[in-house]
Amino acid sequence: MAQGQWQAKDAASPSPQPSSSRTSSPRAQSAMLSVFDLDRTLTILPTYTPFLWFAVRSRAPWRLLLLPLLLPVALLYALRLIPRCRMKQAMHWVALGSALPERDAARLADRFARHLVARGLYGEGVALIDAERKAGRRIVLATAAPHFYTVALARRLGIADVVATASSWKGGQLTPAIASANCYGADKRTLVEGFMERSGIIREAAHIRFYSDHPSDLPMFELADDPVAVNPSAKMRALAVARGWPVLDWRR
Repeated sequence: MAQGQWQAKDAASPSPQPSSSRTSSPRAQSAMLSVFDLDRTLTILPTYTPFLWFAVRSRAPWRLLLLPLLLPVALLYALRLIPRCRMKQAMHWVALGSALPERDAARLADRFARHLVARGLYGEGVALIDAERKAGRRIVLATAAPHFYTVALARRLGIADVVATASSWKGGQLTPAIASANCYGADKRTLVEGFMERSGIIREAAHIRFYSDHPSDLPMFELADDPVAVNPSAKMRALAVARGWPVLDWRR
């Protein structure tokens, strides 16, 4: 199968034999889900550092003077002495400060989303989302990127369902704190499963297609009925080939 030529073919939803506790819920339903990672899957580049750089340049260029404060945090992260979320919180503080009014955050997020739609997304990815939606599938964006700007992008792409790293708000202000697990690796799968539970979707009655570029998403790939590697890293490509998963590569 040629790379970049794979076309999704919907499988019929399996006929589940759910437990009585699940069937007793009036909200339980079947669903066809197409779950997309964001960074380097739909976007040409990662989004978090570019978003912060976009924010600094457009709001407060003087904050660039604070960059040296990140060096010890970056070193601790490189040595795996602090988790990814601590590094992300420190970067947020340097770029946006300890409190950003909700109105300003929303405007900044929407401007960044417009920037991504204009020049930061793979056109093939946007077309694939549209095709999946027309096929009757429910589109979900699942990403480690912060929820507040991921939602702005999702809105512009016509995506209603977002599973992302929860942003923290206090008194109408966006703060650097992360209000959930970082939506990455095994935690992404946990958060997606939580979304399904809240939506009344039982796994046995659902058909899940998952798109991602990175092997850190292996827990989600293993949850999916149709795992698809997109713009894969070398390690992800090797994993996809070993497991017989389709590969889409939109890079030029």
